[in-house]
Amino acid sequence: MSIPATTTIAVHRPGPRAWLNLVVCEAKMVARDTAGLVVPLGLPLLILLTSAPSAGDQVVVNGFSALEAYVLPLVLTMVLATIGVINMPSFLAYYRRTGILRRLSVTPASPAMVLVAQVVVSVLQALLGLGLALAVAFLAFGARPPAHLATAVGVYVLAMAAMYAVGMIVAAVAPTPNSAVAIGLVGFFALGAVGGMFGGLAGLPEPVAAVGERLPFGAAVRALAASWVGAPVEPAHLISLGVTIVVGSMTAALLFRWD
Repeated sequence: MSIPATTTIAVHRPGPRAWLNLVVCEAKMVARDTAGLVVPLGLPLLILLTSAPSAGDQVVVNGFSALEAYVLPLVLTMVLATIGVINMPSFLAYYRRTGILRRLSVTPASPAMVLVAQVVVSVLQALLGLGLALAVAFLAFGARPPAHLATAVGVYVLAMAAMYAVGMIVAAVAPTPNSAVAIGLVGFFALGAVGGMFGGLAGLPEPVAAVGERLPFGAAVRALAASWVGAPVEPAHLISLGVTIVVGSMTAALLFRWD
């Protein structure tokens, strides 16, 4: 029997089924990480439950209460920040540490598939947190929907992308999963502290507050609050989120290593 001198092997790129299977696997990984699943949903919800009873009775602007003007924008931004800055980087650092990304780099399944799948699962988790917080606020405390709904949705998507850009920087520089969590926690609390998470920007020194509302956490809270109560969204806040997306993505692309 003669054996061909050369053998051609057809390489097929992963199709939709492969992408779906990877997303399902990522979702199962996130679901098994109890702390990573509960904290982004439970911590903002706890703040909502403790603040809403008193905030819902304080009308502050355009007939909207402090619940809609302050508490809900803060809670929804916290959901995005915990998922984007803490959770997602830890998973990516784990995959790099264990060599999963390196192994995928020599197969038709590009390591980029893992990034895409993790982003998809993170978005689904963020939407779950959004839905849970809004359901409690609307049904239990009588909160009103945003006056400018389309603007609020646009701001939320922009804020989500900004938090993920920050998270990608964390994933790029963190050598281990534990260090990714540590760096993510420091980044989350630093951005939150100067962004009004612990009592609002009014309680901060003026220079700190000015910087805080230009960083992604503070910019997201202020832009969401403005769209919720029907006030104009300051262009500076949208620009801050856009700059974070561009700078964060470029920095992560330069620093990220697959192994």
